[in-house]
Amino acid sequence: MESMLTLAHLQQRRSRRWLFGLTLLLLVTLLISLCAGEQWIPPGEWLSAKGQLFIWQIRLPRTLAVLLVGAALALSGAIMQALFENPLAEPGLLGVSNGAGVGLIAAVLLGKGVLPGWALGLCAIFGALLITFILLRFARRHLSTSRLLLAGVALGIICSALMTWAVYFSTSFDLRQLMYWMMGGFGGVDWQQLWLMIALLPVLCWVCLQSQPLNLLALGEVSARQLGLPLWLWRKLLVVATGWMVGVSVALAGAIGFIGLVIPHILRLCGLSDHRVLLPACMLAGASALLGADIIARLALSAAELPIGVVTATLARRSLSGCCCVRGGGGSAAPSAGTAPVQAYQPLIASPL
Repeated sequence: MESMLTLAHLQQRRSRRWLFGLTLLLLVTLLISLCAGEQWIPPGEWLSAKGQLFIWQIRLPRTLAVLLVGAALALSGAIMQALFENPLAEPGLLGVSNGAGVGLIAAVLLGKGVLPGWALGLCAIFGALLITFILLRFARRHLSTSRLLLAGVALGIICSALMTWAVYFSTSFDLRQLMYWMMGGFGGVDWQQLWLMIALLPVLCWVCLQSQPLNLLALGEVSARQLGLPLWLWRKLLVVATGWMVGVSVALAGAIGFIGLVIPHILRLCGLSDHRVLLPACMLAGASALLGADIIARLALSAAELPIGVVTATLARRSLSGCCCVRGGGGSAAPSAGTAPVQAYQPLIASPL
């Protein structure tokens, strides 16, 4: 009994250290994001005339948007992995981000380019919710995890094809601009998008408090039902929350992949499998990672800005390679293709209590 209490105490201390370290990392990247640019502006010059223009009018709204979108994407990935009991589930791979893009482009086409920004944002949210509910219906048919992933990838390909055809045959300059925007970027974010940032805050806070039902869901459908969790209610609530976060994120910055996949994976490999710790850690790490990618996108080229989706994809490739090396380092035999995701996921689940 004493050994169990000691182990629990050590886990709590380790979790606190991780959260403290991630908070410190976020503060450092936040400071660099505000200072860095074509002109380096140290904190001592933020109240000058130059600082009020570059910091308060240009860099601050962009930095806040990056922070919130990074936190939302990482949280969405953690939720979908628990919801679908699959470590490969994330908004980009399962087509949710592309669904938001289809909703956005449909709004531009049907609205003849005259719809206000809030209407475009709502259409992006609707597209993300639609794809997520379709995936949930597939999940209820008790498909294997590999088949469910294939269904999500197929939906994403269909949505991507629809966006490509719409842009290719369009003569609208706005729609061609959207195609570049769908590669991800925060270049056009200013204080006019503040309402989208505010729309993310209540959902982020609510999701971060739902650690107990997510722990139960991660244990599996049968175990969660035996422990008294109303699956139909929590599935719908979490689907709506995920679709809302992804839709608002796409409306703010376009489709940004791999944050929702890589961040929860790395944190679980570091031992943060309990959602009481994993959810706030995902918020902090996702915000820090996307802030770092945005800094690289801004500073990598002198005459232009890289799409942030290109930067996150490049960084994620190395991170995923490292995760595969860690997973494969134990020397155990590879499981069968139909059960690999579930077997890889179950040991990472902590107690829901």
